[in-house]
Amino acid sequence: MLTSLALIFLVGLAAAAICQKIHLPRIIGMLITGILLGPYVLNLLDSSILLVSADLRKMALVIILIKAGLSLNIRDLKAVGRPALMLSCIPASAEILAYVLFAPDLLGITRVEAAVMGAVLGAVSPAVVVPRMVHLMENRWGTRKRIPQMVLAGASMDDVFVIVLFSTFTGMAQGGSASLADFAAIPVSIVLGVAVGAAAGVVLAWFFETSYARANPIRNSMKVIIVLGTAFLLIALEAWLTESVPVSGLLAVMSMACALQLKSAPPVSRRLSEKFGKLWLAAEVTLFVLVGAAVDIRYTLEAGPKAVLLIFLALAVRSLGVCLCAAGTCLSRRERLFCVISYLPKATVQAAIGSVPLAMGLPCGNLVLSVAVLAILITAPLGALGMDASYRTLLEQEPAEGDGR
Repeated sequence: MLTSLALIFLVGLAAAAICQKIHLPRIIGMLITGILLGPYVLNLLDSSILLVSADLRKMALVIILIKAGLSLNIRDLKAVGRPALMLSCIPASAEILAYVLFAPDLLGITRVEAAVMGAVLGAVSPAVVVPRMVHLMENRWGTRKRIPQMVLAGASMDDVFVIVLFSTFTGMAQGGSASLADFAAIPVSIVLGVAVGAAAGVVLAWFFETSYARANPIRNSMKVIIVLGTAFLLIALEAWLTESVPVSGLLAVMSMACALQLKSAPPVSRRLSEKFGKLWLAAEVTLFVLVGAAVDIRYTLEAGPKAVLLIFLALAVRSLGVCLCAAGTCLSRRERLFCVISYLPKATVQAAIGSVPLAMGLPCGNLVLSVAVLAILITAPLGALGMDASYRTLLEQEPAEGDGR
């Protein structure tokens, strides 16, 4: 495993640096590294690290969600409430509808199987979007109209919505039926996730604050470990309660970080944010190299041009959904275009659930995985490159406090 970790870090960072040098997103180098090192090409990664790959990817995602929550201004979030809420469900619903409409004719599958495929492909990738929105907030790009905050909040809830739909549609594809309770679980999962996470964040803020009254206050590095441990418990809570009460672990983690930032003294939340920013440097490489390692290139070649056409058709319909969410806001056409670009990339959720229909024995399993792989390879670089190349042109930079501009 140590050799595999060395390859992930050293080769992944080298490939990322090469891509950065030629003005491509670093994520492309990391994804390509994972594909080459993975079991379907050179097979240089130890099987033991592949067995825990899903957990390592989730740990990396937790780190960037904490970083995002610590950087998110709650007042800004309230100000963008309606469009953020719409972004959490309308673009994904539009994309799933596109797969239901077009996939049966293009790929020869049933409507229910097309719905399963759409649910796999419908989620935006927080691992691609969140770091970029955090960067924009830190550098005040688009913050006057709270565009990064809106995209960040919508993308975080989007995954919960899509994953619940995925569970519903796979049940239907296996011969079961979808009840109103399955769809009611979506808002319940969101509300409980926010509530549980906020409570955990308030408790942590109180605990850290009371530590200052002691002779030996808690060091910032120890606070990072405590916050991480609490976040992992919140993720585990989702699995523990899955049979009784739906709770979104990812939303709970982000809500915890937001509450911690809101209730802590500014120096405390700022130092924690800096610490998690440094942790993300290692987590980012681990996440995207392992996502690349999950890609089976054979299925990609089998999917063919019809699958590529389907992906772009679905993205077009998804983009119309994003534009609908931005309707009635103060955003300019260029800013709305940036929101559309921000909602293109897919990676984490597709890598996590793309192979589930195949493992469940569904007839569409191989095809769903093939299209998921293609979507990662097409949209992750497309969205990342699009955001990196366009934000200076499409967004306005808010002057820093005290700036005379």
